[in-house]
Amino acid sequence: MNRTEALRVLGLDDEATSDDIKTAYKETVQILHPDRFASNKKLQDRATEQFKNLQAAYEYLTSGKGSRKGASRASSVGGVGATSRGSSVPSQVEARIAGIQAARTQLVKQRDVYLDERRNAIAMAAIGAVVALLAGRRPFGILGVVAGIASAAAVWGIVQVVSSQRSIGTLSEHIAELNAEQRRLTDELEDLE
Repeated sequence: MNRTEALRVLGLDDEATSDDIKTAYKETVQILHPDRFASNKKLQDRATEQFKNLQAAYEYLTSGKGSRKGASRASSVGGVGATSRGSSVPSQVEARIAGIQAARTQLVKQRDVYLDERRNAIAMAAIGAVVALLAGRRPFGILGVVAGIASAAAVWGIVQVVSSQRSIGTLSEHIAELNAEQRRLTDELEDLE
C-alpha cells in the first residue's frame, strides 16, 4: 500500500492533512462499522472486510510511512505549506464529503448486488411455481418428484425475495442518511466560502 492508495480508501486526495485523515477515518468508521450491519451476515462480512482495509490505510498514514516529506515540519514551524485555521476548515469539510462519497459508493454497490439477488429470486419463485403447477397434475412418478422440487424452489425464491428486500431497505436508509449528511456539509462549505 502506498500513500495514494491509503488516501483513496479514506476518500481523500494527495493534499490531505493529518487532521483531514483523522476526520475522514472517524467518519468512515461510523459509516462502515460492522456492528451497524449485525442483522445481516453478508453485509456484516463485507463491512468487516472494508473496515480492515480502512484500518490498514489509517495505520499506514499515521505511522509515518505515508506522510508527505517535509509537510509536517513546515506546518509545525509555520513555514511554507503551513495552513491557517480558516483555510483548514474548508479542507476538513471537503475531506468529510469525500469520505461520505466513498462510503456511499460502497453501499450502492452492495445494494446493487441485493437488487440482482432479488431479481433472480423472483425468477426462481415464478419458474418454480409454474413448473410445480404443471407437474403437480400428475402427483405420481417422476412428475411428482419434479413438482416437489419446483415447489421447494418457489418457496426458496420467495424467502430470498423477502431477505433481499430487507437488505435493500437497510442499505437505502444508510444511503439516504449519507446523502443528507453530504447536503448538510455542502451547504456548510458554501457558507464558509
